[in-house]
Amino acid sequence: MATINLLPWRDEYRQEKTREFFSVLVLLVILTGLVGYVCISYFEGKVKYQQSRNALFQKEIVALEEQVKEINNLKKQRVELEARTDVIQSLQNKRSLIVHYFDEMVRAVPDGIYFNSLESKDSLFSVTGSSESNNRVSTLMRNLDRSDFFNSPNLKNVAKDKFDLTVQAIIPAEFNALEAK
Repeated sequence: MATINLLPWRDEYRQEKTREFFSVLVLLVILTGLVGYVCISYFEGKVKYQQSRNALFQKEIVALEEQVKEINNLKKQRVELEARTDVIQSLQNKRSLIVHYFDEMVRAVPDGIYFNSLESKDSLFSVTGSSESNNRVSTLMRNLDRSDFFNSPNLKNVAKDKFDLTVQAIIPAEFNALEAK
């Protein structure tokens, strides 16, 4: 019988399979690296895209916050201007009030009463004057008390022919209604 040596063929087959295995292994490693690179690149692209969107949103948020601050400042200025306007309107409405006070004071003063000084502080009038008699001072106080523009006359001092009194100035309701129109 002839002897056939199969060992070299098996060795060659084994070496070929080993080379094939390592070739496939290297190919799989390269393919895995390539797929990993593609996945990483894809996700990095997504992250960069999201970061760019976030940066755009942050930029818009900052711009909107500045607009909100400006709007708040304008609202505050509006409130201040409305308050000023109300004060000016109030002063405008009460501008003729002093004329009514003096007119009413003239009507309340009876004959024989003379004013030496008339001072006003806030809504309190202080009067210093002289009179021919104490009855005339009483008449002045009654007239002031009946007046729509004055309230609670208070006699501070009465001397022989001199007197000091204070009277509270008020704004009648009819005057407020007329001035508001």
